[in-house]
Amino acid sequence: MTKDISIIVAIASNYAIGKDNDLLWHISKDLVRFKQITNGHYIIMGKRTYFSLPKRPLPNRTNMIITDVANEQIDDCIMAYSIDDAVNKMDSAKENFIIGGGSIYSQFMPLANKLYITRVHKDFDADTFFSEISLNEWELTYQQLVDDDPQNDFNYTFEIYNRK
Repeated sequence: MTKDISIIVAIASNYAIGKDNDLLWHISKDLVRFKQITNGHYIIMGKRTYFSLPKRPLPNRTNMIITDVANEQIDDCIMAYSIDDAVNKMDSAKENFIIGGGSIYSQFMPLANKLYITRVHKDFDADTFFSEISLNEWELTYQQLVDDDPQNDFNYTFEIYNRK
């Protein structure tokens, strides 16, 4: 059975997504959106992303961690030891969300059928980047500009892409 795999990520104008294993910004509306979209679903991430979360595991979601350390276990999480292992362990009945980091995003990009993007309209200094989204492969199906957020000195857009 085919798994429903989606990527959820916030990307700066220069495709930056992180630095020093942390987010580059704090956007409350984006965090609320992330929670609403992923609540009740599997979230799949690398180990460094998991340990960067302020609260672990994220509540009301099945947390899956991909690691290359054989037989490693982390309490209250499903462990996957490869991308194939992660796909095999995903929920067949619901959307599964890839939440980072950079290497995990790249490996799942060919398998994903939906992208939930928060596009931050500013460049940031970073050490982790997301790959460019090819409009030959993806169709923009939703777009909402947020240009009135008093907490940030930049605008951002919520976008959803479906694979063509």
